[in-house]
Amino acid sequence: MAMVRDILYFGRHRPDGGIVDEARWRAFVDDVLTPRFPDGLTIVSATGQWRGGDGAIEREPSEVVTILHAGDATARRAIDEVIAEYRRRFAQESVLRERGATCARF
Repeated sequence: MAMVRDILYFGRHRPDGGIVDEARWRAFVDDVLTPRFPDGLTIVSATGQWRGGDGAIEREPSEVVTILHAGDATARRAIDEVIAEYRRRFAQESVLRERGATCARF
């Protein structure tokens, strides 16, 4: 079956020096991700690395969320809402989004 795979990368460091702790991450999953994608998703804990605006290499604990969906307007809007809410809730500059077509079978 033709589907769309979105992979979202959520950094857990906060600009104020704090971190999105496990309880806040779990609340985000329960309140934001799960209601928009109740059919399922996969979450993998990782360590992210990127170059900041000052040229320094930044490393932080991250969560990588993979969501398979139909690619329709509702799903695309839900992905946008998830990203916007994470950025708002945790004062994040960005959430990395990787999107591609895929073929899946359940």
